[in-house]
Amino acid sequence: MKQRAFEQRYEGVWRELEVALTRQKGRDDGAFPERYRELCHHLAIAKQRRYSPQLIERLNTLVTQGHHYFYSHTYRGRLQWLEFVLRGFPRVVRANRLFVYVATALFVGPLLLMGLACYLNAEFVYSVLGVGDVAMMESMYEPGEQKAGRQRASDTDIYMFGFYIKNNIGISFQTFAGGILFGVGSIFFLMYNGIYIGAVAGHLAQAGYGSTFFPFVAGHGSFELTAIVLSGAAGLKLGCALICPGDQRMKFALKAAGKDAILIMYGAIIMLLIAAFIEAFWSSSTSIPALVRYAVGLCLWALVIGYFVASGRRRES
Repeated sequence: MKQRAFEQRYEGVWRELEVALTRQKGRDDGAFPERYRELCHHLAIAKQRRYSPQLIERLNTLVTQGHHYFYSHTYRGRLQWLEFVLRGFPRVVRANRLFVYVATALFVGPLLLMGLACYLNAEFVYSVLGVGDVAMMESMYEPGEQKAGRQRASDTDIYMFGFYIKNNIGISFQTFAGGILFGVGSIFFLMYNGIYIGAVAGHLAQAGYGSTFFPFVAGHGSFELTAIVLSGAAGLKLGCALICPGDQRMKFALKAAGKDAILIMYGAIIMLLIAAFIEAFWSSSTSIPALVRYAVGLCLWALVIGYFVASGRRRES
């Protein structure tokens, strides 16, 4: 293709890009990445076919400007994530605190009751766990082992990090997705997880494994347990929108509720990633004194609570 025909064919595209970049609208244009790739292709063709230096210079200038805009947009996206973590996440949790309170009661209540029951009656744990599961739990927290938690054999901490991510996020999504069943699923999984964790904690404490179990959960518990509660709260919000859509049609009420619910889930996933990291690389080590792990656990609980209570309030209306 001759240069003149090439210019006539793509002149409109280049002018649109020039106008968009001059008016600083390129970064807000959803089609910009595709147009930018096309422009880079045009520059490569012009160089390969040895078109005039003026045309190559023009396209090169456009590519350079587009590069700055494109990666400025990417950087802004990273800043938006930072803004979400520092302000947006705690704000949306506070805005939906009623669901958080209800989810907390549904999770913590059964946990404490079952934990107390299993501590007072050694046989009560078998109403929740099988004999094999109880034996496995006891072996996981056997005092004197070099690693507490799930039996690892030759597995590395990095492998366990991946395992904890998969396991914890699976529980979180299960608790959240149950909300689509008019909230019943979220209620069930919140109570079930509370009963299960309470049964394990109460039995291990009664059996004399508390010196291993409680230091193990002290580090990551603040992030993991809070994330489960928040996942349940997000599911309850969906369920409430289905049961009480108000003046809106059900699908519109669900869509509106889903905006906050998804934001809560984004934050919960971040918390679960942090929990998995702590669990794999810190909680499992029995070489760290129990008092140190308790102290760190208390600090992390204070950090999590303070984060949701105070973070992002300056500009909050």
